Amino acid sequence: MADLIFEDAKVPKANLLLNEGDGWKILMEDGNMLRVWGTGIAALGIAQRALDYALEYAKQRIQFDRPLAHFQAIQFKLANMAMGIEAARSLIYRIAATIDGGERNFKMIEAMVAMAKCFTSDVAMQVTTEAVQIFGGYGYMKDYPVERLMRDAKGAQIADGTNEIQRIVVSRYLLRS
Repeated sequence: MADLIFEDAKVPKANLLLNEGDGWKILMEDGNMLRVWGTGIAALGIAQRALDYALEYAKQRIQFDRPLAHFQAIQFKLANMAMGIEAARSLIYRIAATIDGGERNFKMIEAMVAMAKCFTSDVAMQVTTEAVQIFGGYGYMKDYPVERLMRDAKGAQIADGTNEIQRIVVSRYLLRS
Protein backbone atom coordinates (compact mmCIF):
# COMPACT_ATOMS: atom_id res chain seq x y z
CA MET A 1 0.00 0.00 0.00
CA ALA A 2 1.40 3.34 -1.00
CA ASP A 3 0.38 6.78 -2.16
CA LEU A 4 0.19 7.26 -5.90
CA ILE A 5 -0.37 10.84 -6.97
CA PHE A 6 -1.02 12.04 -10.51
CA GLU A 7 -0.84 15.77 -11.09
CA ASP A 8 -2.05 17.24 -14.36
CA ALA A 9 -1.99 13.78 -15.94
CA LYS A 10 -3.52 13.62 -19.39
CA VAL A 11 -4.55 10.41 -21.11
CA PRO A 12 -4.72 10.59 -24.90
CA LYS A 13 -8.05 9.42 -26.36
CA ALA A 14 -6.15 6.65 -28.19
CA ASN A 15 -5.23 5.14 -24.80
CA LEU A 16 -8.79 4.93 -23.44
CA LEU A 17 -9.96 1.36 -22.90
CA LEU A 18 -13.57 2.09 -23.79
CA ASN A 19 -15.48 5.33 -23.81
CA GLU A 20 -14.82 8.24 -21.50
CA GLY A 21 -16.90 7.79 -18.35
CA ASP A 22 -16.98 3.98 -18.63
CA GLY A 23 -14.38 3.48 -15.88
CA TRP A 24 -16.90 2.32 -13.29
CA LYS A 25 -18.39 -0.18 -15.75
CA ILE A 26 -14.94 -1.59 -16.52
CA LEU A 27 -14.11 -1.82 -12.83
CA MET A 28 -17.34 -3.69 -12.08
CA GLU A 29 -16.83 -6.12 -14.98
CA ASP A 30 -13.20 -6.79 -14.12
CA GLY A 31 -13.52 -6.28 -10.37
CA ASN A 32 -14.01 -9.99 -9.71
CA MET A 33 -10.67 -10.84 -11.25
CA LEU A 34 -9.05 -7.97 -9.38
CA ARG A 35 -10.41 -9.26 -6.06
CA VAL A 36 -9.04 -12.75 -6.62
CA TRP A 37 -5.85 -12.11 -8.57
CA GLY A 38 -5.05 -8.85 -6.81
CA THR A 39 -6.25 -8.74 -3.23
CA GLY A 40 -6.87 -12.46 -2.65
CA ILE A 41 -3.50 -13.64 -3.88
CA ALA A 42 -1.71 -10.68 -2.29
CA ALA A 43 -3.32 -11.56 1.06
CA LEU A 44 -2.24 -15.16 0.62
CA GLY A 45 1.32 -14.00 -0.02
CA ILE A 46 1.23 -11.75 3.04
CA ALA A 47 0.08 -14.66 5.21
CA GLN A 48 2.69 -17.04 3.82
CA ARG A 49 5.47 -14.51 4.33
CA ALA A 50 4.36 -13.87 7.92
CA LEU A 51 4.38 -17.62 8.61
CA ASP A 52 7.86 -17.92 7.08
CA TYR A 53 9.17 -15.13 9.32
CA ALA A 54 7.44 -16.55 12.40
CA LEU A 55 8.85 -20.04 11.76
CA GLU A 56 12.38 -18.73 11.38
CA TYR A 57 12.09 -16.52 14.44
CA ALA A 58 10.57 -19.32 16.57
CA LYS A 59 13.49 -21.61 15.66
CA GLN A 60 16.12 -18.97 16.50
CA ARG A 61 14.69 -17.16 19.52
CA ILE A 62 15.81 -18.76 22.77
CA GLN A 63 13.60 -18.49 25.86
CA PHE A 64 14.15 -20.51 29.04
CA ASP A 65 17.16 -22.25 27.46
CA ARG A 66 15.33 -23.54 24.38
CA PRO A 67 13.94 -22.20 21.09
CA LEU A 68 10.41 -20.80 21.10
CA ALA A 69 9.52 -23.48 18.54
CA HIS A 70 9.88 -26.13 21.27
CA PHE A 71 6.92 -24.70 23.21
CA GLN A 72 3.59 -26.37 22.47
CA ALA A 73 1.69 -23.06 22.49
CA ILE A 74 3.94 -21.74 19.71
CA GLN A 75 3.66 -25.03 17.80
CA PHE A 76 -0.14 -24.76 17.91
CA LYS A 77 0.02 -21.17 16.63
CA LEU A 78 2.29 -22.19 13.76
CA ALA A 79 0.08 -25.18 12.88
CA ASN A 80 -3.08 -23.04 12.87
CA MET A 81 -1.36 -20.44 10.71
CA ALA A 82 -0.30 -23.11 8.20
CA MET A 83 -3.79 -24.68 8.10
CA GLY A 84 -5.45 -21.33 7.44
CA ILE A 85 -3.02 -20.54 4.66
CA GLU A 86 -3.55 -23.92 3.01
CA ALA A 87 -7.34 -23.53 3.17
CA ALA A 88 -7.07 -20.04 1.63
CA ARG A 89 -4.76 -21.34 -1.11
CA SER A 90 -7.24 -24.13 -1.90
CA LEU A 91 -10.08 -21.62 -2.23
CA ILE A 92 -8.02 -19.49 -4.63
CA TYR A 93 -7.21 -22.58 -6.70
CA ARG A 94 -10.87 -23.60 -6.77
CA ILE A 95 -12.09 -20.27 -8.09
CA ALA A 96 -9.27 -20.25 -10.67
CA ALA A 97 -10.22 -23.76 -11.83
CA THR A 98 -13.90 -22.78 -12.00
CA ILE A 99 -13.18 -19.76 -14.16
CA ASP A 100 -10.63 -21.60 -16.32
CA GLY A 101 -13.17 -24.41 -16.74
CA GLY A 102 -15.47 -22.00 -18.55
CA GLU A 103 -18.10 -21.36 -15.89
CA ARG A 104 -20.31 -18.48 -17.06
CA ASN A 105 -22.72 -18.13 -14.13
CA PHE A 106 -21.71 -14.56 -13.22
CA LYS A 107 -23.56 -14.53 -9.89
CA MET A 108 -21.93 -17.77 -8.75
CA ILE A 109 -18.48 -16.55 -9.81
CA GLU A 110 -19.08 -13.23 -8.05
CA ALA A 111 -20.02 -15.07 -4.82
CA MET A 112 -17.00 -17.39 -5.04
CA VAL A 113 -14.71 -14.42 -5.66
CA ALA A 114 -16.20 -12.61 -2.67
CA MET A 115 -15.61 -15.71 -0.53
CA ALA A 116 -12.00 -15.98 -1.72
CA LYS A 117 -11.20 -12.29 -1.20
CA CYS A 118 -12.85 -12.23 2.22
CA PHE A 119 -11.45 -15.52 3.47
CA THR A 120 -7.87 -14.98 2.30
CA SER A 121 -7.68 -11.49 3.75
CA ASP A 122 -9.18 -12.67 7.06
CA VAL A 123 -6.62 -15.49 7.14
CA ALA A 124 -3.85 -12.98 6.41
CA MET A 125 -5.01 -10.84 9.34
CA GLN A 126 -5.16 -13.84 11.68
CA VAL A 127 -1.76 -15.17 10.58
CA THR A 128 -0.02 -11.80 10.80
CA THR A 129 -1.52 -11.15 14.23
CA GLU A 130 -0.17 -14.50 15.43
CA ALA A 131 3.21 -13.75 13.83
CA VAL A 132 3.36 -10.47 15.76
CA GLN A 133 2.49 -12.40 18.92
CA ILE A 134 5.28 -14.92 18.30
CA PHE A 135 7.74 -12.06 17.85
CA GLY A 136 6.55 -10.59 21.15
CA GLY A 137 7.44 -6.96 21.78
CA TYR A 138 9.56 -6.93 18.64
CA GLY A 139 6.54 -7.88 16.55
CA TYR A 140 4.99 -4.45 16.36
CA MET A 141 8.22 -2.54 15.91
CA LYS A 142 9.03 -1.23 12.45
CA ASP A 143 12.47 -2.86 12.67
CA TYR A 144 10.79 -6.25 12.17
CA PRO A 145 8.87 -7.24 9.01
CA VAL A 146 5.76 -8.71 10.60
CA GLU A 147 4.58 -5.27 11.71
CA ARG A 148 4.29 -4.15 8.08
CA LEU A 149 2.72 -7.42 7.01
CA MET A 150 0.01 -6.98 9.65
CA ARG A 151 -0.78 -3.48 8.37
CA ASP A 152 -0.90 -4.80 4.80
CA ALA A 153 -3.23 -7.62 5.89
CA LYS A 154 -5.61 -5.06 7.37
CA GLY A 155 -5.46 -3.17 4.09
CA ALA A 156 -6.42 -6.34 2.22
CA GLN A 157 -9.56 -6.63 4.37
CA ILE A 158 -10.54 -3.12 3.26
CA ALA A 159 -9.32 -2.87 -0.36
CA ASP A 160 -11.53 -3.86 -3.33
CA GLY A 161 -14.65 -3.79 -1.20
CA THR A 162 -14.54 -4.37 2.54
CA ASN A 163 -15.02 -7.87 3.86
CA GLU A 164 -18.42 -6.81 5.17
CA ILE A 165 -19.43 -6.01 1.58
CA GLN A 166 -18.04 -9.37 0.43
CA ARG A 167 -20.21 -11.10 3.02
CA ILE A 168 -23.26 -9.25 1.66
CA VAL A 169 -22.41 -10.47 -1.87
CA VAL A 170 -22.13 -14.06 -0.63
CA SER A 171 -25.37 -13.90 1.38
CA ARG A 172 -27.29 -12.38 -1.54
CA TYR A 173 -26.15 -15.24 -3.72
CA LEU A 174 -27.14 -17.81 -1.10
CA LEU A 175 -30.55 -16.19 -0.50
CA ARG A 176 -31.44 -15.61 -4.17
CA SER A 177 -34.90 -16.75 -5.20
